[in-house]
Parts: sequence; C-alpha cells; structure tokens
Amino acid sequence: MRVLEAREIGHGILVEHDGYISPEDNKAIISEMKGTDFDGEIYMHAILQKYNTPNRNGRIYPETILRRENERYQEIIKKGCSISELNHPESSLIDLDRASHIITETWWDGNRLIGKLKLLTSPAYIKEGVISCVGDMAANLLRQGVTLGISSRGVGSLTKKGEYNEVQEDFELICFDLVSSPSTPGSYLFRENENADSVDEKGEMVESSNGEEDKLTKSLSMMSKLDSFLKV
Repeated sequence: MRVLEAREIGHGILVEHDGYISPEDNKAIISEMKGTDFDGEIYMHAILQKYNTPNRNGRIYPETILRRENERYQEIIKKGCSISELNHPESSLIDLDRASHIITETWWDGNRLIGKLKLLTSPAYIKEGVISCVGDMAANLLRQGVTLGISSRGVGSLTKKGEYNEVQEDFELICFDLVSSPSTPGSYLFRENENADSVDEKGEMVESSNGEEDKLTKSLSMMSKLDSFLKV
C-alpha cells in the first residue's frame, strides 16, 4: 500500500502534515529542558486534526469519521499503545525503532482535536545530553530551536467532492507523527499551561516579526537532513 499524494483520489495511506511547533511559543519548556534539575518528563499539547476543514493536501475529514476514529483511539491510549514516530514513514505500520512520543490523551475544542503527548526520552539524554533514541532526537531538535509539527497518519479512501477530496467511511487512524511540514491548518505544539489561542480564526499560526520565517526555513532544512539520517 502506498502513500496517496496531495489532490490524489483512491485508497491508500493518508499522511497529513498539519501545523508547526514554534520555539517562540515553547520558551518555558525548552528552558526547563536545558536546566540541570530537569527530570526528562516532556509533555506538550497540540492541535492534532480538524473536521470539515480543508487541509493543505486538499482533503476534508468529515466530523462523523474523525469523531468515530478518536473514540476508537481512546482504547489505544488506554492500552499504552498510542506510539508515534518522528517523521512520516511510507508505511501503515509503526516502527518501534523510530518511536519518538506517545499520545496520553485527546479532547475536542470545537472542530479541533487537541492532544497531549509525552516525548520518549532516555536517561542518557537527560543526564549527559547523549542522543540514544529517536525521542532524544526530537527533544534535542526542540531544545535547539527547531520548529516541529504534529500530523496524522491513517489508511482509507478519498473521493472527489467539489474542489476538495473527502475522506471516506473506511478511514482508520493509525497515529500522530512529529513532522517538519504539516497540512491541517493550525496544528501546533504548545506547552501544557498554554492554549491554542495563538492561531488565527483560519487556523493559521500568528507570525511574529522576529524572523520566524527564517527559523522555519532552517527547521525544514534540518528536518530534511534528519529524514535522510533515519532512512539509513
């Protein structure tokens, strides 16, 4: 089974690159990560998906389907199996060697599915700064100011509906991966004590005037190099 490209219809793996994690919006947690007394428990929030909203891949997820899949995903969370990866692989299977985080809970805020995730860091990284797993790599990218996003991966069919493609009833949600170039408008990571109000009414990130676009360009370049490294 292959990954369907943007604007393509048919049956396959649906990969949605949905938003960005701005280092500017996560200064506090990143500062804590650099502290000597940091215990390695890194929890963040993110907008995971939106229903009835066209994403950058030209797809719409109907409310009934996304709500159904979120309900099913609760059982996966309860079993401690809600593992996700750093960057989307071209597969419907989750590779434990690439596991970077686990989703601990999800809830609805209007048409937005919000999630809480925990980065799977190792004692070696927390104590010595040694990167020994993919979770460490994700934490280090954030620590170095790299902008990350979080994005859904699933399997299902798409049919044409007007100018967009609509996700069909056979859709099955797999996970929510950390990515470099997301596609659901406004899917950002933010600290546990922050909220999603830093995005505008269209779901787009509110840009600052301090060179955020330059940071994003650098982040995408770094994530491209990371993707090549993970595929070795």
